[in-house]
Amino acid sequence: MKKQVFKYLAKVNKILLPSYSKKKLDITKATKLQMAIIGWRWFVTKNALD
Repeated sequence: MKKQVFKYLAKVNKILLPSYSKKKLDITKATKLQMAIIGWRWFVTKNALD
């Protein structure tokens, strides 16, 4: 059940949230909001793959 929720969230993230790796964002110049989005995407992806 938990894994299914995270897989769904991963699909929603892919559609709604920007991909900073494709935009070649320099992580040292990222704002706090951008860092929060990166962290959220990482958390969801990590849990969807486990």
